[in-house]
Amino acid sequence: MVDPTLIKEHLEVVGSDGEHVGRVDHVLGDQIELAKLDLGAGFKHHMIPVSWVERVDEHVHLNLTKDEAKSRWTEKPH
Repeated sequence: MVDPTLIKEHLEVVGSDGEHVGRVDHVLGDQIELAKLDLGAGFKHHMIPVSWVERVDEHVHLNLTKDEAKSRWTEKPH
């Protein structure tokens, strides 16, 4: 499990295929909220679990592809 404190605002989130998923807005407990103002996120806040994170360097690397992540992420409730 990756230390959630390594996940910083504005880091790019990429799938295991190297494709852009979104940008970190902030971490809420065990969920990462992706920035709304990002074309990859469709201009909506999406939530992904920290458990999907494989590693963090200059990017947040997920253990699933961009398409898998986008099919399983959830929209932030209003």
